[in-house]
Amino acid sequence: MLYKSCVRPSKVVMANFVTVLLLIEVFAYGFRFGADGLNMNYYLMSCPFIEPVVKNTVNRALMEDPTLAAGLIRMHFHDCFIQGCDGSVLIDSTKDNTAEKDSPGNLSLRGFEVIDAIKEQLEIQCPGVVSCADILAMAARDAVFFAGGPVYDIPKGRKDGRRSKIEDTINLPFPTFNASELIRSFAQRGFSAQEMVALSGAHTLGVASCGSFKNRLSQVDPTLDTEFGKTLGRTCSSGDNAKQPFDATSNDFDNVYFNALLRRNGVLTSDQTLYTSPRTRNFVNAYAFNQAMFFFDFQQAMVKMGLLDVKDYYNGEVRQNCRKIN
Repeated sequence: MLYKSCVRPSKVVMANFVTVLLLIEVFAYGFRFGADGLNMNYYLMSCPFIEPVVKNTVNRALMEDPTLAAGLIRMHFHDCFIQGCDGSVLIDSTKDNTAEKDSPGNLSLRGFEVIDAIKEQLEIQCPGVVSCADILAMAARDAVFFAGGPVYDIPKGRKDGRRSKIEDTINLPFPTFNASELIRSFAQRGFSAQEMVALSGAHTLGVASCGSFKNRLSQVDPTLDTEFGKTLGRTCSSGDNAKQPFDATSNDFDNVYFNALLRRNGVLTSDQTLYTSPRTRNFVNAYAFNQAMFFFDFQQAMVKMGLLDVKDYYNGEVRQNCRKIN
């Protein structure tokens, strides 16, 4: 009996010891994976309520102002295209530094208050854990969904960058770019011509200011439908800040944008050139006639974009406030 009583505790001890070893290995693996790359379940243990916090906050914001969907998606793109997906576009300027958000191409960005609201909630639940870069990527994903677009998930684990300078934004594509310039600009970031067209489909949401397309009105533009040109002219009669929807359903994520290009109703030069150019016309045709194909290619391109030059613990941080470096 003495022998048996000694064996039983040993088994328990050994079982607990093995469990502890397994847990250590799981956490060690999770840390290594998080440091070297991104992970769909990156916050599973450290901040398990991140998904509902982001989704609910974005949903409430869009119910109050549906136009913010376009703002959040565009902000994510402008973040990733410059210095990678590191939340640098969220940083405010200081007396010693003019940040990305104050460049001419970023002055129309909207939705910063949504990111701030999410960050404030997460700092209460799991302080110092969730990066602003991840919050922005997730908010853009949820904005697509709540606007009627495709459902997709993204890996997490991005860290926030420590640099945000106005001079870096020179690499953003301009609204006056033609197809060749767009293809070259996106190719520098690793995207194919088709992926560029799919990402351009984000213009199914939102509006453009007159200042970004009035160049098409100063002379006869053969790529611009005559009647639609008159519509753009009436918009610009109210000044450079007057807004023109990209398509007829500017708050709904659909393929109406591509159908508008077929009718020469693209608002920007960089919109209409996608159909004018033989290098990209077939992609526009495909997306105009097959919304499911557009949705699939868009979500694939968005996931890929979210992987651009992500920062880790060695060259990034988790900001306490998304508007300033720690």
